[in-house]
Amino acid sequence: MNPTGSRGDRNEAYWRDYLTRGSGAEHYGRLLFKRIPSNPRCRLCAAPFAGVGAPVMRLIGKQPSNSNPHMCSACFVNLQRHHGGAEIDASLLFADIRGSTTLAESMSPGAFHDLLDRFYTVAIKVVFKHDGAIDKFVGDELVAIFFPLLSGERHAERAVEAAQALLRATGHADPGGPWLPVGAGVNSGRVWFGAVGDGEHTELTALGDRVNVTARLASAAQAGEVLVTTEAASAAGLDPTLERRSLELKGKAEATDVVTLRVVP
Repeated sequence: MNPTGSRGDRNEAYWRDYLTRGSGAEHYGRLLFKRIPSNPRCRLCAAPFAGVGAPVMRLIGKQPSNSNPHMCSACFVNLQRHHGGAEIDASLLFADIRGSTTLAESMSPGAFHDLLDRFYTVAIKVVFKHDGAIDKFVGDELVAIFFPLLSGERHAERAVEAAQALLRATGHADPGGPWLPVGAGVNSGRVWFGAVGDGEHTELTALGDRVNVTARLASAAQAGEVLVTTEAASAAGLDPTLERRSLELKGKAEATDVVTLRVVP
């Protein structure tokens, strides 16, 4: 086997072990970091970049990376050192703002920015509280992943709980209605998860059909609604008598069966 292949195999083994088990120090460190009340944070380890915890984080090498400000320098260096990833079982949460184009037309660019920033702040808090990691924000959409290192084997349950919590946090259970209309999708199964890109442009992301399906679910969900694939619903232990639907999703040859959850006043 050539050296590049050997290195790729070693990196894949590293990622599979890291994402499914990790070390006790990593796990308990994150449990501690997420309890320090300050944002923004490292999207992977939850180390706070501001507030009372920031000076301590800097002492242990967890200040914002110059290459990727969404990650701490320690996590980013780790991604670069072990470039690659592995296939693992995980759960995904996508959450979409409904009618964002209409919202943007109805307010100034600055006001729309403030609204999105409020959504991002709430979403980060919810995902970290439920032991997930932020994959990315794409415009008006949240992409989060829940995997064994952070969420344990009950990652599907944590993803569903996070989706419902996010809808409540955006006001869908309030008598006056939401301050932002959001719909969400949750899916579970095999994904490729790891570092993509090169050099300063390295990012941590999930890839595969499960990711695409989750994105489609979030787009199909109504405001205040979570669409959960039956596989994720079973893994999360949801009530089997909940409403079920069969959806024709764009780009999918076969219908996708989902369980529908709603957050209402």
